[in-house]
Amino acid sequence: MSAISYYTAEGLKKLREELDYLKSVMRPKASADIAEARDKGDLSENAEYDAAKEAQGMLEMRIAKLEEVHSNARLIDETNLDLSKVLVLSKVKIKNQANGMEMNYTLVAESEADLKTGKISVTSPIGKGLLGKSVGDVAEITVPSGTIKFEIVEISRE
Repeated sequence: MSAISYYTAEGLKKLREELDYLKSVMRPKASADIAEARDKGDLSENAEYDAAKEAQGMLEMRIAKLEEVHSNARLIDETNLDLSKVLVLSKVKIKNQANGMEMNYTLVAESEADLKTGKISVTSPIGKGLLGKSVGDVAEITVPSGTIKFEIVEISRE
């Protein structure tokens, strides 16, 4: 049994699109590659055939994994988010107490994390440390370089 994952509408749409692409484009291509390699002769010494079969197996594993993730995916209702504490999809302004630097992050599911756009995973050290905190709280977060104290300055919706 796989764990339930929470997604934004955008994240769930991307998951569905990838699954559809793998099933409708890549699966037929893998079958065609196998048929083409099979036509080249003796299968016992046909490396192209072996490679095509292996690629198909990897593709089917990826499809099965995505189907499992999709079946356990839940859409988060962003309109009912509690803004009194940090939760999944909270946009959080934090202040590093050591250097006074302020940062903005949105906490998202692991599959939607993208540091370049300010989206961090709730399973990351910072994400875990911020969950459940309220404005004014100080989160002590252990990272590889030590412990950092972040003050929660603001919590808003994405």
